[in-house]
Amino acid sequence: MGFVESIGRYRVGRTIGAGTFAKVRLAVDADTGATVAVKVIDKRMVIRNNLMYQVKREITAMKLLNHPNIVKIYEVIATKTKICLVMEYVPGGQLSDKLSYLKRLDEKEAKKYFYQLIDAVDYCHRRGVYHRDLKPENLLVDNQGNLKVSDFGLSVLKKPGQFLSTSCGSPCYVAPEMIQHKSYDGAAADVWSCGVILFELLAGYLPFQDCSLTNLYRRISRAQFVFPQWLSVPQKKIIIRILDPSPITRAKISDIFDDKWLQDHCNPSARIENDDDCDVIEEASTDSDSSHNTEVKETEEMTAETDRFINAFQLIVRCSDLDLSGLFQEQKTKLASPHPVQETFDKIKVAAKDVSMAVKRMNSSLVEIQDSKLLPRSNLDLTLSAEVIKVTPAHCVVEVSKSTGDLRSYKEFCRSLSSLLNGGQLSASSSDMECD
Repeated sequence: MGFVESIGRYRVGRTIGAGTFAKVRLAVDADTGATVAVKVIDKRMVIRNNLMYQVKREITAMKLLNHPNIVKIYEVIATKTKICLVMEYVPGGQLSDKLSYLKRLDEKEAKKYFYQLIDAVDYCHRRGVYHRDLKPENLLVDNQGNLKVSDFGLSVLKKPGQFLSTSCGSPCYVAPEMIQHKSYDGAAADVWSCGVILFELLAGYLPFQDCSLTNLYRRISRAQFVFPQWLSVPQKKIIIRILDPSPITRAKISDIFDDKWLQDHCNPSARIENDDDCDVIEEASTDSDSSHNTEVKETEEMTAETDRFINAFQLIVRCSDLDLSGLFQEQKTKLASPHPVQETFDKIKVAAKDVSMAVKRMNSSLVEIQDSKLLPRSNLDLTLSAEVIKVTPAHCVVEVSKSTGDLRSYKEFCRSLSSLLNGGQLSASSSDMECD
């Protein structure tokens, strides 16, 4: 493996996977020689697309879990521009690579994968973690043929029995109640996804498929699917119990473990029963986040999401020595303005121009400030926001926040603005500061 750079004590080599905001690269621990996978996330892109909570959520969930069928996270390394998740390397690839109508899995292999999946999902649920995006692309297989659940970016932390409200996941695998935008039980929704995966393992194709998303959702909501002729009666029975459109009567994980088909001729590894290795989440919270899945849109409130992750991070502190509190920390400066709101905005625009930046009015109290140069963006590019808070009709407070970019330029802008607010003269018009 050719090494091109180092991240911490890890020598990083070729890319083995890529997404919109992240790449997964093969690496070697220089101290131990162990091969690991490093998920390198572009911090700037994450912040711009408001996906901070999704990244934090993935780290939170993975640090809570220690199960042989769940990908382990070893370390998180943060730089100014990147977040690096050092994880267990699973060399066998995605389970989806093994699924084909022409070359189906035999029953024994399919049963093994399904048992390991259910065991891992049960372990997650008993710790208050619900995956919400279970699909073969997020299931990896190691060199020994064991399944590993990965990609907890859409997972959520909840007390057992609490209902969720976020519609997320991949269309072919989402439960009917999620499509209908109802409050739903995260455990029941994950079980449905497991049922779709079981059908795919045994049949080699998906139970619900349609070129039209509307028709696809109609089929899912009614649980309209056709079994292939080669499925046995016991196989059909367990699938019917799981792919029940009613989450109330749908099979629970305990029902699945008791099913005769799964028990027959199955010699899985011992189930993880001990709950003492980590606390289950104790505090109730509202299921909401401000990220958008590229496959199914989710719309949510940010305030409750922030509160929820405070609880999640407190939980991490009890479980390990990992501290994520500064992962997306912003620089902030507060300046007093002895001027009315609009005049304060005018001075912000002048201060931005002084440091070669442009101002975009976001709403009545907030502006975004970015480099005005029409050049490809670099790691040194600055992204600021300035919020003007009215104190009296003639006085304001300006809170300047830096999420990305060079600290020196940020300080220059703050110095320029402070000077203007305290007696500097306007040198430009504010006519082109438009409001979205």
